[in-house]
Amino acid sequence: MVDLARGSHPTARLLDLVPGRSGKAYRDWLDERGDEFRKRVEIATLDLFQGYKNAIDDQHEDATCVLDAFHIVKLAGAAVNDVRRRIQQETLGHRGRKGDPLYGIRHVLRAGRQRLSPRQQTRLASALAAHPDHVAVEVAYHCAQDLRDVFHQPTPARGRQLAEQLIATLPSCPIPEIARLGKTLRRWRTAFLAYFDTDGASNGGTEAINGRVR
Repeated sequence: MVDLARGSHPTARLLDLVPGRSGKAYRDWLDERGDEFRKRVEIATLDLFQGYKNAIDDQHEDATCVLDAFHIVKLAGAAVNDVRRRIQQETLGHRGRKGDPLYGIRHVLRAGRQRLSPRQQTRLASALAAHPDHVAVEVAYHCAQDLRDVFHQPTPARGRQLAEQLIATLPSCPIPEIARLGKTLRRWRTAFLAYFDTDGASNGGTEAINGRVR
């Protein structure tokens, strides 16, 4: 459990270590803290685990639940990878291996498009053009990049606007993996959009502490 408060504590503080990853473990821990502690919690960030969301809704009635941007981008990247692997199987009949166009760009597909070098951009374009069916990977890639971009807009209002557009359109995408991503975002809509209303509240402090503890 991590306190992400800014104010007098500008960096995250470890509050406690609790065994088990479950909504019940989190709910019980919050219950032990008492009403006064729970009332002071204004923002709660989390990953895409419904158990935590249920515990927050139950124990923090007035807190704003925020879905962490890193985990949203990670989910989008996983969807692109799933599309890549499926198309790889459908076009070549085997798992990716050295020399296969899509396998060769698996790392490039995970990177932000603004960060790609000219050489990487050429490799990406060449691999996507290697087979007509690769268009599904191209579409999935751009959907994921559009999702990544919502967190890098000049104003929160613009980011929220783009996020709402994706929530509205991705669930109907003909690529099943992207449609599934869109439906997940739609289900988490309130927590996703809360990012833009909370000055970009992030779970980064928790992840940093997790890395040290491990």
